[in-house]
Amino acid sequence: MAYSVSLSPAAVRQFRKFPILIQQRLKQHIDPLAIIPRPAGTKKMEGEPNLYRIRVGDYRILYYVWDSEQEVLVAKIAHRREVYR
Repeated sequence: MAYSVSLSPAAVRQFRKFPILIQQRLKQHIDPLAIIPRPAGTKKMEGEPNLYRIRVGDYRILYYVWDSEQEVLVAKIAHRREVYR
């Protein structure tokens, strides 16, 4: 059972601002979320239900997982110094 993976409009804008090499690295972590929405190394964020984080070098991918709808929504992609603001 595969999950549907989508990016919020803000995440799309953030993703497009990165250089191509960074985009490729991020995409390698976003695409497999359809099969395994909580891969090894994923952390659940406190204070927000269903919010998770993946580390990709100095970058972070924040995303929501809704198991009942089998949906993953990437909410934010940013450098680690900016992502939690």
